[in-house]
Amino acid sequence: MSEASIKQAEIAVEQQHVDRVYARLDELRAEARAMRDRSYEYGREATPEALNERDVMLHHANRTLQALDAESEGLVFGRLDFADGETVHIGRLGIRDPQFNNLLVDWRAPLAAAFYQATPEQPRNVVRRRVIRSSRERVVDLSDDLLDPDRAPADMRVVGEGALMAALTRSRGDAMRNIIATIQKEQDEAIRAPEGGVTEITGGPGTGKTAVALHRAAYLLYREQRRLGGPGVLVVGPSPVFMSYISRVLPSMGEHNVELRALGEVLDGISTDKVDDPRTAEIKGSSRMVKVLRRALRLPPPDAPDQLQMFYRGVVLRLEADELKRIRRSLHAKGGQPNRCRMRAADALLEALWQQARQAAGPDFQPDRDQLISEIGERIEFHRFLVRWWPPLYPMQVLRWLSDPARLSQAARRLLSAEEVDLLAKSWTEVTEWTVADIALIDELRVLAGPPPRRRRDEPHAAAESPQRPANYDEYAHVVIDEAQDLSPMQWRMVGRRGRHASWTIVGDPVQSSWPDPAEAAEARREALSGQRTHRRFTLRTNYRNSAEIFDLAADAVRDLVPADDLPVAVRSTGVQPVVREAAAEVLPREARSAAEELVAAAEGTVGVITTMARRDEVREWMSGAKSDRLRVVGSLEAKGMEYDAVLVVDPDGLAAESSTGRRALYVALSRATQLLTVLKPV
Repeated sequence: MSEASIKQAEIAVEQQHVDRVYARLDELRAEARAMRDRSYEYGREATPEALNERDVMLHHANRTLQALDAESEGLVFGRLDFADGETVHIGRLGIRDPQFNNLLVDWRAPLAAAFYQATPEQPRNVVRRRVIRSSRERVVDLSDDLLDPDRAPADMRVVGEGALMAALTRSRGDAMRNIIATIQKEQDEAIRAPEGGVTEITGGPGTGKTAVALHRAAYLLYREQRRLGGPGVLVVGPSPVFMSYISRVLPSMGEHNVELRALGEVLDGISTDKVDDPRTAEIKGSSRMVKVLRRALRLPPPDAPDQLQMFYRGVVLRLEADELKRIRRSLHAKGGQPNRCRMRAADALLEALWQQARQAAGPDFQPDRDQLISEIGERIEFHRFLVRWWPPLYPMQVLRWLSDPARLSQAARRLLSAEEVDLLAKSWTEVTEWTVADIALIDELRVLAGPPPRRRRDEPHAAAESPQRPANYDEYAHVVIDEAQDLSPMQWRMVGRRGRHASWTIVGDPVQSSWPDPAEAAEARREALSGQRTHRRFTLRTNYRNSAEIFDLAADAVRDLVPADDLPVAVRSTGVQPVVREAAAEVLPREARSAAEELVAAAEGTVGVITTMARRDEVREWMSGAKSDRLRVVGSLEAKGMEYDAVLVVDPDGLAAESSTGRRALYVALSRATQLLTVLKPV
């Protein structure tokens, strides 16, 4: 029997089982719909007990249908043949037949762990591991690993080239795929680590860090449904481009109680992908900004009056500028959020007016303290003064005030240089759109100032927030941070507030860092995670994304900057070398478009064109004439975490010069391609 015939025969065997699974799936869907319909009948009685039972039934039915209808490339993707003759099929869901026999074991269940953890050295009683590839409900391919040949029955057939290498050669689309069929042992150990504390997953480009983190979230939601299901899981990534790329992974595994947010979307009510120039972003992200913002809140508002004058029973009571400054300083010295201290401010002003009145007392003027405070405190002119002198503070308004260099210099005294003050003030002059770095500053001001007594019309509403959760929800049960090496100290503070009661999965690679001061960021991270006692770390060392030829070129950019052990090892070779070209400035647009079109013709999936953030829009214009919907033009920061079948890097020297971390940014860009890489250097 030929190898092709053996494979077709085995595919037919697996197809029979897949058909049984999908038939049972249809039955379960019908049962869930029937339960949903019955729940409405309970609700008609309108008693509290009936309404409660209806809500429970409806919730369960809808969750069941949601899980059963989850999108995937194939419900059944694996099979284990054990030495004792038992056979187990592995899939995205756990499904039993009417007699409660396993038709399909959920990939997160303990029984399925051997699918990822068994090796020829430690087979865990597994003789054959089979990966099943399907297109919808049809089995199209198989791949086997014979883990314990000595215990294999004589009639056991083994087919295929190995699931992982087959998966690596398939083209990419715009969305990251789930990898539950091809998870490797080192990845699975990180996925199934205990839930509590901090789990850190580090590794170089192409090691599957992001996919592992998302699968870990799905695993934890499955294993810890009672603890995590209600509070939910927050996943934070570097950019909207990246979050869109990963957005289908968790739903494809049946998990929907997860919020995905880019760093520019963490604060409710604001969403931005605009970035500052690297130097300005570095200043805004520095932990020094905490003191700058705290001082900014203590400064009088720009239009604050510098004199309070009140007439009381024929006597003029006047608080001059120096006295008002003293009162303001004493109020702030007592601590507390300014927006919660307005009554305290009113009391302090009234007390100062009383002291003046007492000093002015004489035969014709005998003031009573309680009477004076009550009478002046009720006057409309006093309240008008208070509103101008100690107004409600709104974070974005306070940040706009700092566009005044003189005001910012006061707040930043001995903290920022004159050059840094100038850069910040310019960035906040006539703001039309906040930047990603601004979001963490606005969130800091939100906490420092406290909630204002009312919402101003020009402050955006948190339209995207869940009706069940308050704005800036901080009770997530688990937080996943991707590309953690790039978070600034201020961003660590912002994210840390959302995970005050959470366990954490932190994913990153120090070699790819775009933050210039790792020690400062590490201190902010320690503060954000200060409540966690357990820390565990997993290092992924195998680069599955890049061919060896591509990664060798990418690694050359940083070999002299980092220890050799910090660079992963690419496990496959294609024999295709990257192409490096030069082009004069006047022909660069034409050459770039031509190179991109060549890659589109040679690759089946998406083609990424990566350039500097400053040139991104310009390069998009160059590509507008290219006839392909598979081209994606991104800036260096947007390329973080992404992967494409083919990549064109435009202006590699500019990429290195643009970032404060230099060639590390170039390393990121060069390591995005799975199959083909072209580098175009302006001369």
